Amino acid sequence: MTTLAPPPAPVQDGGPRHRAEPPAGGGLAARTRRLLTGAPDDPRWARPALGAILLLATALYAWNLSSVTGNTFYNAAVYSGTQSWKAFFFGALDAGSFITVDKPPFALWVMGLSARVLGYGTWQLMLPMVAVGVGSVALLYRTVKRDFGVVAATIAALALTLTPITAAITRDTNPDPILVFLMLLGAAALMKAVRTGRLMPLVWSGVAIGFAFNTKMMQAYVVLPVFFLVYLWAANASLGRRIRNLAVGTLALVVSSAWWMVVVDLIPASSRPYIGGSTDNTVWDLVIGYNGFGRIFGASSSVGSQGNGASFGGDAGLYRMFNEIMGGQISWLIPFALIALVGGLVLRGRAPRTDAKRAALMLWGGWFVLHYLTFALAEGTFHPYYVTAMAPGIAALAGIGAVMLYRAFVEGSAVKWGWVLPGAVAASAVWAVVLLQRVSGSGTLYVVAEVVVGVAGAAAVLGLLAGRFTKRRRLIGIAALAAVVALLAGPAAYSVSAATSASTNGTNPTAGPNTGGGMGGGQRPSGGAPSGSNSSDGQAMGQPPTGTGSTGDAEDAGQSQTGRTAGGMGGTQVSSEMITYLKKNQDGATWLVAVATDQTASSIILESGEPVISMGGWSGTDDAMTLAKLKSLVKAGKLHYIVISDSGQGSSNTEISTWVKKYGTAVSDYSGLYRLDASDVG
Repeated sequence: MTTLAPPPAPVQDGGPRHRAEPPAGGGLAARTRRLLTGAPDDPRWARPALGAILLLATALYAWNLSSVTGNTFYNAAVYSGTQSWKAFFFGALDAGSFITVDKPPFALWVMGLSARVLGYGTWQLMLPMVAVGVGSVALLYRTVKRDFGVVAATIAALALTLTPITAAITRDTNPDPILVFLMLLGAAALMKAVRTGRLMPLVWSGVAIGFAFNTKMMQAYVVLPVFFLVYLWAANASLGRRIRNLAVGTLALVVSSAWWMVVVDLIPASSRPYIGGSTDNTVWDLVIGYNGFGRIFGASSSVGSQGNGASFGGDAGLYRMFNEIMGGQISWLIPFALIALVGGLVLRGRAPRTDAKRAALMLWGGWFVLHYLTFALAEGTFHPYYVTAMAPGIAALAGIGAVMLYRAFVEGSAVKWGWVLPGAVAASAVWAVVLLQRVSGSGTLYVVAEVVVGVAGAAAVLGLLAGRFTKRRRLIGIAALAAVVALLAGPAAYSVSAATSASTNGTNPTAGPNTGGGMGGGQRPSGGAPSGSNSSDGQAMGQPPTGTGSTGDAEDAGQSQTGRTAGGMGGTQVSSEMITYLKKNQDGATWLVAVATDQTASSIILESGEPVISMGGWSGTDDAMTLAKLKSLVKAGKLHYIVISDSGQGSSNTEISTWVKKYGTAVSDYSGLYRLDASDVG
């Protein structure tokens, strides 16, 4: 990624004044000195403060990784990718490459490369997540600092670090942390393109968003409207050049987004896995259906894949981000961010078209607003951790707003600016108290946080007003520090809880106390995922069994996954004893067994270390397995065992069940398990 342009004239942020210019030259020693001490214009406290924030982020995201459950759905796909390069490329759930997961594979590639180099295990899968989580904090700091100085950047970085849902999801193997990092890379490059008017930063911005698309598909495009608007409006170039550069950048975006999809869809279906979540076995259908409009409107081209929308974050509506489930995860700084956005745009209202500060406000404000509306109004499947993508916009506005509103408060002659900063602090502090009162019975940590917020918030508001009335700058400065404490104490409590809790839900990770999060706003599940979810059943991140070549730590070994439901909806139970039987009688078959759903298959893969066929994808509705395909696999000796459950819903399920029960041999010790051999195929 290209580096950002050299900084403009130093922004007077306060604090000890600037160091002398280091000796000229770009040698290793000079670069190392700059890395450790910061730019010559920075106050002396800036780089130590950044180091402390990055250390805090690392601690929150990496603390006690042995307690991390991870998402067994993605964990199994990563493990399969370490066993087969074909499975790695396609993002297949199983090493035999029968069916893919319902996402593009970039995040699996990142975790898979780590696992191939370091061995498969908890910390090996989590290492890339921690790295991109900390990297996102550093990248936001750098991007905000370029236009608003170190104070704004420091507050923004700290706010992102302490966003509860970000702390929770970065301690998981869902792809969202990688998505956020790539989107921030795109934003940083975009702002360089705006300042300089040059083409290549815009191209790199498009490439970054393209890779984000290959992480979570259409979710990566939520920011695109504001990216286009900011560049077209504010770039330092003529209108014709801006349009030309946007066309080239868009081409880079399309190529970097579509290359994997095009390659996969051009490969004959017989030579690749079935595309999980699609209705016609194409990635394109997955893009526009299950992972596209289905998320927004609650239905997709994939029959039953979204249903009415499996909401783990409460009912859709503008209030969703503030409800009992979502409020503590993301909403702490939203009141302050909204006031900061409006106030900042007013303050920059008469600036030239190319004003970088207004462009940055437009970028981060648009980032926040577009994500807010998308997540709040989405009728499809919705998990709380999706909103981690909104966190950089809120954090950036918090840092930028703190500096801009503070300066207007101190230097503004109009009476109205004497009320905006105290009002913004009061609004978010009061809301934080409301959020903490909701969970006041959940532990001492939240009671203490409520007291800190109340006391610090009141001191901040009163101190700001008194300082302005008496014109005492030092009092205003102390009150501003109290405001930072008041606004971040609540999210800090939630984030610490996410890092120190004994276990997490790999399917639906959240921070803080259990405030719900089940289907339609019911209680959050403690283990298995409800029907309609697009993630795993939340069981422990298992290691492959002894003898499969894993180099992971022994204490990370997978728990015995008894009680797996083969149909995913109350069918035959697949026990550890059955898995032992299947391995003993595999007889050289490629796949250990065929089951109805991804949830069952993924946990068996992790326990057995063998490929397992998921015939119906996540919900059991994918038509990945047909009778003709089943006969072909059995005849070739690639599959001997199949678990039949009456709860499967795929269109070919009845036909397959009837045939298996007629020609297969029931294994009497395990209800629902049938043995098939080549002689059974007519």
